[in-house]
Amino acid sequence: MNIKELLGVELPIIQAPMAGVQNHELAVAVSNAGGLGSLPCAMLSSDALHTELSALTTKTSEPYNLNFFCHVPPEPDAERERNWRQALAPYFAELGIDVNAIPEGAGRRPFSAETAEVLGEFKPPVVSFHFGLPAPELMAKIRAWGGKIISSATTVDEARWLEARGADAVIAQGLEAGGHRGFFLSTDLNTQVGTFALLPQIASAVNIPVIAAGGIADSAGVDAAVKFGAIAAQIGTAYLLCPEANTSPIHRAALQSDAAKITALTNLFSGGAARGIVNRLIRELGPINGLAPKFPLAATAIASLRAGAESLGSGDFSPLWAGQNVSGCKEISAQLLTKALAKSFYKSH
Repeated sequence: MNIKELLGVELPIIQAPMAGVQNHELAVAVSNAGGLGSLPCAMLSSDALHTELSALTTKTSEPYNLNFFCHVPPEPDAERERNWRQALAPYFAELGIDVNAIPEGAGRRPFSAETAEVLGEFKPPVVSFHFGLPAPELMAKIRAWGGKIISSATTVDEARWLEARGADAVIAQGLEAGGHRGFFLSTDLNTQVGTFALLPQIASAVNIPVIAAGGIADSAGVDAAVKFGAIAAQIGTAYLLCPEANTSPIHRAALQSDAAKITALTNLFSGGAARGIVNRLIRELGPINGLAPKFPLAATAIASLRAGAESLGSGDFSPLWAGQNVSGCKEISAQLLTKALAKSFYKSH
């Protein structure tokens, strides 16, 4: 099965959903170019989701993907939160932030019946998930309007799990990928491997289509993914400098600097392991810190530091998400980039 048969798009390019750096504009541009544009939805309220979907579906009639999280929200741990804020105390003092004024809670929500109800009005053709899959009854709602369901796997075991529970395709997320790891059966970082080690293993282990993600930044990478068994490549980092992305000036500058050559998996910004450019916070607290509350609870305290520093023009406390290969980042339109990524596909068709 090829990408056209599975998802209805012409090109083997899926734009990775990237919360915090995009809205519907990037998804629209990629879909209109013949790829599959994606909208990150885990941080959107029901009203915001409805607004974004209304805008997206007004601007494109092509297939698109909506991405959600399936994490199980952890029980708040007052002692761990207190210890975390104590570890961050010197930074709060430096920026003049009152730690007692910082609210508790997290801004990432798992897929729910309420969310599914909003989607029912729009009937999105593709819905993707991070951290597994939602409950069977929620998947059934997506199936009812003919939606395709895909999800990320970081190991062969996760790919088999997804196939057994009805996923239409699996995204093989290699260790090089920027942003959050999609692991859900184990959070042991030693289980995580590179894209071109993972991809052929998953392709031979499951009978559903496989999509490659992680470190793919140009048409040669897309070609290699197809040769290793993928029907498409999911690409995120390369789109971060496109004008349709909402990447902040601080983040854009970091992507174009030598700092982008060094990325790390870190749990400092959300509590979950995610890859980003190494900055001051990562250097001083270490990329993986046991004091950080569980995903996504660590994000609340960090958000205040980020806002304070960014107001001064600093990315010291910002999650500068990026994969290990920033060579594909270009300040060109997302439409042109999508077509460039699929250059070899055009030649062979």
